Amino acid sequence: MPHLTVHLPENKLSGTEPELVTALTEAIVSVYGEWARDLVGIRLAAVPTGRFAQGGKAVDTTATVVLGVRAGLFDRPDATDLTTRLGAALTDAITSVLGEDLRAGTMVELVASPPERTFVGGAPAA
Repeated sequence: MPHLTVHLPENKLSGTEPELVTALTEAIVSVYGEWARDLVGIRLAAVPTGRFAQGGKAVDTTATVVLGVRAGLFDRPDATDLTTRLGAALTDAITSVLGEDLRAGTMVELVASPPERTFVGGAPAA
C-alpha cells in the first residue's frame, strides 16, 4: 500500500488540497499502475510560516514527501528506474499544483518496510 506523508508550507497548501491529492495519486498510478489507485494513502501536513528552515533561515519553498514502500521494491531489477520515476512524478505533482518555486526545495524520501513490519487493521499486510 503506497502511503505518503507530505509536509508543505501552509500558505501554499491552503485551498489546494483536493487538487494536490489528485495529482499525488496520479503520480503514484503513473509509476505503479492502475491497480494501486485505491491503495494510495495521503496525509497532508501544513507547516506554518517560519517553521521550515534551510541553512539556518526560514523558507517557504520547501516540501518533503515521505513515501512508504515495500522493501522488495529495491530488490527488483528495475528498481533504479522505478525509484527515479517515483521521485520525479511526485515532485512534478507538487509543482504542477503549488508552483515551480517549490521544485528545487522538494525532497522525496522512499522509506522501505519489509512485509512483516507493516500492519493494516492490526494484522500483517498481505
